[in-house]
Amino acid sequence: MPFRFLPATCFLLGCLLAPQALAQDFAVLASPPRIEAQARAGETYRNVIELTNVSPLATPITVRTADWSLEPAGTAAFDYALTAGSCRPWVGIEARELTLGPQAKRRFRFEVNVPADAPRGECRFAIMFEGAAQAAPGDVPVPVSGRLGIIVYLAIGDAAPFLSVNESRSADVQGVRLPVLSISNTGDAHGRLEGFVDGTDADGTRFTFSPATTPIMPGETRPIALMPVLDDAGTPVPPIRFPLTIKGRLDNGSQRLDIDTVVAP
Repeated sequence: MPFRFLPATCFLLGCLLAPQALAQDFAVLASPPRIEAQARAGETYRNVIELTNVSPLATPITVRTADWSLEPAGTAAFDYALTAGSCRPWVGIEARELTLGPQAKRRFRFEVNVPADAPRGECRFAIMFEGAAQAAPGDVPVPVSGRLGIIVYLAIGDAAPFLSVNESRSADVQGVRLPVLSISNTGDAHGRLEGFVDGTDADGTRFTFSPATTPIMPGETRPIALMPVLDDAGTPVPPIRFPLTIKGRLDNGSQRLDIDTVVAP
C-alpha cells in the first residue's frame, strides 16, 4: 500500500506515520536530502548517504528501495510494490539491515547498474530507512515506525528537463495570497526552478520572490508558488496588493526563463 510523506523537511527528519511523540524513537538524519546525478547506459553509478543517529540509544534500521510519485498537492507517495517501468531492479544497496550506535554516523553505499540498452530518460527511486516498529500510545496499541526517504534522480544519457511558463495567477498558499506560475515540463527528466525575481504591487511596495523548489516531472504541468524573500524567517509575509508586476529571470539548470508578467488579483 502506498504511504505518503510531506516534501523537503520530511525527507531529512523522517516524517512519521504515527503520533509525533514517536519522533524521539527514530532520531536519524540523512545527508544529502536528495541526490541528482547523471549516468550513461552501460555504466555503474555509485554514491553514499551519510546517516547520523542523534539518539543516545542504538537504533536498528531496515533499508529498502521504493517507487514514488508526486501528488498534485506536492506530497510524495511511496510504494514498496514494483511499479511498471521501475528502474529499481538496477539498484543495489550495501545492507538491508543495520544498527546505528548512539550518536553514531555511517556512510551507506548504493549503486545503480544501468543496462547497456537503457533508453534515454530518468531513473527515479527512493532509499527508505525504517526504524523498528513500536506500539503507539492509546487504548489500542498499534505498531508504527518512523521512516525517512532519500530520493534519487538519475538522468540516463542526455535526459534533461525543458520548462516553460504557461500563465501566472494569484492563489492562497498556506493562508497567504501569493503569485503562482503554471510551469510545464516537456523534457524527459525532472526540473526545478531557482533564482529570484522582483515584484511591485498596486501600492508600489517592492518585493523579492523565489520559487518553491517542488520538482516538475516530465510531461507534467504544476503550479509553482513564488515566495517572498524575508530578512528574518520568523517575519510574517507582508500583504501583497494585486495586481502585482513581476520581472526577472529564473533558472532550471542551464536553461533560463525570463519572467515579465502582471499577476491579477
